[in-house]
Amino acid sequence: MAEGVRPRVKVPRSASAGDAITIKTLISHPMESGQRKDSDGNTIPRSIINRFTCEFNGESVVDVKMEPAISTNPYFEFEATVPEAGEFKFTWYDDDGSVYEETKAIEVG
Repeated sequence: MAEGVRPRVKVPRSASAGDAITIKTLISHPMESGQRKDSDGNTIPRSIINRFTCEFNGESVVDVKMEPAISTNPYFEFEATVPEAGEFKFTWYDDDGSVYEETKAIEVG
């Protein structure tokens, strides 16, 4: 598991039913390629976020497969239509087996 990994998500607190909202996500992650060495000459194990998903009330909104050339601290911004009040679930998958999750609720008024 990479150290210091922190997902951050920005979702509006509320929207009207049917509104398209902008969602912003950033995960602080070093994205080690497995080719660098530490100060002792040991290979630093590969640790790359390879997939990002977003669900709303259990239904898929976004599912992104990332390749090894993705930058450090991947950032995504996208729009989603909100049909009802509910919860967004964001998941980042690391090829070292780690999974990072964040949830955000939204109210419809």
